[in-house]
Amino acid sequence: MANLRKEAKGRECQVRIPGICTGENETVVLAHYTSSWLRGMGSKPHDIFGAYCCAACHNAIDGRVRTSYSREQLRLMHAEGVLRTINILLKEEKICLIG
Repeated sequence: MANLRKEAKGRECQVRIPGICTGENETVVLAHYTSSWLRGMGSKPHDIFGAYCCAACHNAIDGRVRTSYSREQLRLMHAEGVLRTINILLKEEKICLIG
């Protein structure tokens, strides 16, 4: 499997928070979707649960900047970004489904 963190470099943000996203490809990283059921204590979830995310959107979903969006809305936008990122990776054959 490809190094999904490295794959994020220079990509288009897939989180796309309206009014927040800058569209700056230079700042895109793999932003992990965090949830207690996705990780063990003190560890990040697997990279497959990450979204290509610009710095502005990443700051919003991590709560480093205040927005008019609720925490639930931000989590949903992040989750949708994860799904869009997985779809890109499948199309590019960077990941594959078995069976």
